Amino acid sequence: MPTEILMPALSPTMEEGTLAKWLVKEGDTVSSGDIIAEIETDKATMEFEAVDEGTIGKILIEEGAQGVKVNTPIAVLLEEGESADDIGASSGGGAAKAEAPKDDAKAEAPKADAGKDAAPAKAAPAPKSGDGSRVFASPLARRIAAEKGLDLASLKGSGPHGRIVKADVEDAKPGAKPAAAAAGDAPKAAAPAAAAAPAGPSAETILKMYADRETEEVALDSMRRTIAARLGEAKQTIPHFYLRRSAKLDELMKFRATLNKQLEGRGVKLSVNDFIIKACALALQEVPDANAVWAGDRILKLKPSDVAVAVAIEGGLFTPVLKDAHQKTLSTLSAEMKDLAGRAKTKKLAPHEYQGGSFAISNLGMFGIENFDAVINPPHGAILAVGSGIQTPVVENGEVVIRNVMSMTLSVDHRVIDGALGAQLLEKIVAHLENPMGMLA
Repeated sequence: MPTEILMPALSPTMEEGTLAKWLVKEGDTVSSGDIIAEIETDKATMEFEAVDEGTIGKILIEEGAQGVKVNTPIAVLLEEGESADDIGASSGGGAAKAEAPKDDAKAEAPKADAGKDAAPAKAAPAPKSGDGSRVFASPLARRIAAEKGLDLASLKGSGPHGRIVKADVEDAKPGAKPAAAAAGDAPKAAAPAAAAAPAGPSAETILKMYADRETEEVALDSMRRTIAARLGEAKQTIPHFYLRRSAKLDELMKFRATLNKQLEGRGVKLSVNDFIIKACALALQEVPDANAVWAGDRILKLKPSDVAVAVAIEGGLFTPVLKDAHQKTLSTLSAEMKDLAGRAKTKKLAPHEYQGGSFAISNLGMFGIENFDAVINPPHGAILAVGSGIQTPVVENGEVVIRNVMSMTLSVDHRVIDGALGAQLLEKIVAHLENPMGMLA
């Protein structure tokens, strides 16, 4: 019988996406592993592979549709011997379901919502593992599992992103208890529930407030919605505190000029940001208790220094992660950062390139910002906000001298890092920046 192709979850945090482009059309034959569509998540445009073989019988969601929820049917796949006539009975009129919300939205939506894409129909709840997390499986795999009486939560998927596919269920035997369920029997300390944040004024209230003013509505894309949700949650649930210090950059600027002259033949030009990344990576190794993230009901300490760096792009930002940054040379970090930033601006980063890390850097110094406080990107333990270097009078040995001074603010999650520990980390960062030659040792 025909099977529905569902909107995939292309990253652990993805809840919805934009079906940017279909690479197949109705009637095309596909095999497992074929690229059939391009999906825009909140962070990147990614290719979607077919997990089963068959013929595309019907496309339910047109390309360009935004806000398509994960597990929403987007197409129907026919097996050998099936035709388009079988679709209506087997998929329950999936096409009609997919289009209905748009028609209803047009008829009932108030003027304030005109032009916005209607949300697709809600898909049936996906199976869950013993710990409550969603289990991803292809439609054909789910059907075979139902016929064999298999619990999908007990299987390990071999498809893209751990998705359970046909081969996984064909060889499985019913009756196996999910490992997650068994592990779930052990008592866990539950994190206290965060108090509900007070709701702000509704969109309707805001629209009425500015009804007599000329305005332009900007619809939120998936990236902007995610940034709003995650950073709003961060400020409401993370107990931020702030540590401020300045670093004298005179020695670093001289050392950088010398290195860049030597590296000119190799086409390498080191930035101040490259030194900051290296300084933070080394400091995290020297203060290992600060190299940690908040994991709900525990603290997770990292061994390597995986440093995220905020990159501004049109309509939002990315935080690509430089992994094992403490082990890399300045020139390697520089090249890697340029590559990640370039691909971030075209939304070509893979999820593993912008997820993870324990620490982040946000540098607005190049925009002339002297100092600011950055919002922690969960689950990171801290983020360093970097301002511009400014010629500043400084007292040294009883005399006033002019130094290039850069202001920094460390935003810290108090659940992970206490004040004294954060101060030690910031002290090490400053020490490396003021003695840059030691970063080459």
